[in-house]
Amino acid sequence: MLYLWIKALHIIAIVCWFAGLFYLPRLFVYHAMAEDQISRERFCVMERKLYRGIMNPSMIATLAFGAWLLYLNPAWLKMGWLHAKLLLVVLLVGYHHVCGAQLKRFARGENARGHVFYRWFNEVPVLFLLGIVILVVVKPF
Repeated sequence: MLYLWIKALHIIAIVCWFAGLFYLPRLFVYHAMAEDQISRERFCVMERKLYRGIMNPSMIATLAFGAWLLYLNPAWLKMGWLHAKLLLVVLLVGYHHVCGAQLKRFARGENARGHVFYRWFNEVPVLFLLGIVILVVVKPF
């Protein structure tokens, strides 16, 4: 029964984390398009609150509950699909931190990229989500 609770909490944390990973780059699109200082300041506040208040706690919870699931199922460490999934998770954590660095650049007024870049940047988490879900559900190797 404990396993199912941990798994449920892991999934909830993943959903919250990905919600932020999808929304923050979309805010970057709008921020890059903003033409007045009031809008730019508002986007800085929204981005900071999303990153610190939702994304960071959700990422930490996702990683903690995932590690707990691995602790309860050590045999998974011998399976190739898990190694591939963990690689994608490590890369996703890197993407998360790239978002944080970009947030800081916007806050300092040092953004050098246009909204089109962020529209493409916004699609990256979709690729991670597709790969991770397919690996976990299909377990192709």
